[in-house]
Amino acid sequence: MSDVNAAATPDVNSSGLSYNAAAGIAYLTIIPAIVLLIVEPFRKNAFVRFHAWQSIFFFVAWAVIDILVGLVQHIVPSTVFLTLTALQLVALALFIVWLIVFIGAFGGKRIKLPLIGDLAERQAER
Repeated sequence: MSDVNAAATPDVNSSGLSYNAAAGIAYLTIIPAIVLLIVEPFRKNAFVRFHAWQSIFFFVAWAVIDILVGLVQHIVPSTVFLTLTALQLVALALFIVWLIVFIGAFGGKRIKLPLIGDLAERQAER
C-alpha cells in the first residue's frame, strides 16, 4: 500500500458532507460507493471518485476470494479445515486493510492499494 496525501478539501460542500467524509463513506459497502459516483457534487471530485472506485474493486476482489475458497472446499472436501483456517486469516487481513483505507479516507489520505489502486486511479481520471 502506498500512502499519498491528497489535495482533497475538507470544506463542506452544498450537500453538507465533506469530500473526506464522502470518501470514507464509500468504503462502508459497495452501494454508497456506487451512489457517490452518481450524485452530483461528489462525482466531479477526483478524491471521492478514486476512493469509490477503489472500494468497488476491493469488495469485488474480496467476493472473488470468498468464492474461490468456497469452490476449493466444495471440490476437495478434505481441505475444509485448512481452507476454513486460511479463509479466516485472509478475511482478517482484508478487514485490516479495509480499516486502514477507511480511516485514511476520512483523514484525507489517498492510500493506494496494490493493483486495485491503479485500476481505481485510471477509472477516477476518466
